[in-house]
Amino acid sequence: MEKITTIDKNLFIHYAEKYGTPLYIYDADLIVKRYKELYNYIKWPKLKILYAMKANYNIGILNLLKNNQAFLDTVSPAEVHLALKLGFSKEDILFTANNITDDEMQEIKKTGVLFNIGSLSRLQKFAAAYPESEVCIRFNPDVYAGEHKHVQTGGAITKFGVLLSEVDRIKEITSKYNIKVVGLHEHTGSGISETDKIYKSMTNLLEIAHQKDFPHLQFIDFGGGFKVPYKPTSARIDYAGFGEKISSIFSDFCKRYGKDLYIYFEPGKYIVAESGYLLMEVNSIKNNRGRLIAGTNSGFNHLIRPLLYDAYHQIENISNPDGELKIYDVCGNICETGDCFAEQRELPEIREGDKLIIKNAGAYCYSMGSIYNLRSMPSELLVAKGEEFLITKKLSNKALADSLIASAIK
Repeated sequence: MEKITTIDKNLFIHYAEKYGTPLYIYDADLIVKRYKELYNYIKWPKLKILYAMKANYNIGILNLLKNNQAFLDTVSPAEVHLALKLGFSKEDILFTANNITDDEMQEIKKTGVLFNIGSLSRLQKFAAAYPESEVCIRFNPDVYAGEHKHVQTGGAITKFGVLLSEVDRIKEITSKYNIKVVGLHEHTGSGISETDKIYKSMTNLLEIAHQKDFPHLQFIDFGGGFKVPYKPTSARIDYAGFGEKISSIFSDFCKRYGKDLYIYFEPGKYIVAESGYLLMEVNSIKNNRGRLIAGTNSGFNHLIRPLLYDAYHQIENISNPDGELKIYDVCGNICETGDCFAEQRELPEIREGDKLIIKNAGAYCYSMGSIYNLRSMPSELLVAKGEEFLITKKLSNKALADSLIASAIK
């Protein structure tokens, strides 16, 4: 079995004592490994892996990926500005324009970053405002897949992408304003286990590219959705075989198209999910008519995936790993009944003061966090080759209150 982390678990207690809890910890070496191995799996010579920075915008992680020549998939103006300030070039960034305002369109256009546009109305506004520009077009691949309905981004009911049947309207708009379509894009969903659906969505987009004469194409972008195992019993996807199939499909297309194009993918979860841990402390143990409840000093404002997606995250009791197995609800400190990381989970006996870690907390955890109940976000620690880097520091209760007062309009 693959060793997932390079961090010695005995160090988690040390981190708790040194930096306090709750605390996010990221394994930098695993992040680099996951990023680089995608290039080994997908052998196409003109391949670009764009990290979906919405998964985790930690500055330490972004700098780590930049130093490893990564590209970025961005979805908001602030993400674009952060990337540019960190030294990513405009050519390294793709901006997916999802229901943006006219002001945001103007703001991003000034940066020179390439737009990925997924609606006819926005394409019309963009083309009229910036004729002779280059653009990428996001299509709805008409394939429905993903681990939860909230992250299935293709199919009949999604808000994302231009319908394949509307391609002639795209041709009309781009021809009228001399817009050069340099890329075509689709994203089927997140955490996809059915690789056949990925191949189908790819084929649908490639048929559009082949039949509808986009002469300026430089790349085809197939989005993200690479699945990682969250449960200890879950098998890993055969991404080596996946990569071979992708390369074969794309090679056949490029022969028909007449030239070799770049192929883009936009993984976020795959690169960072397994690197992350949320370390927290147990404050109370309650026996509620035989139901054991372990109350912690974290909550769904720090890690919302179980509440939002009914997601499973493995939990370990690192203070008492060999304790007698018992059944627990592991809950947070937020004033909501749904504030529960796990229900009826078998774990070694949990005692007040024990330290727990929630695994696979590197993607869509801190980045989806909030200060609900006016509880600060945790500190974030990046561990690279055994060296610790405190990237963000948790605000004290007083500092959080002071920051709200300071930011208020006087």
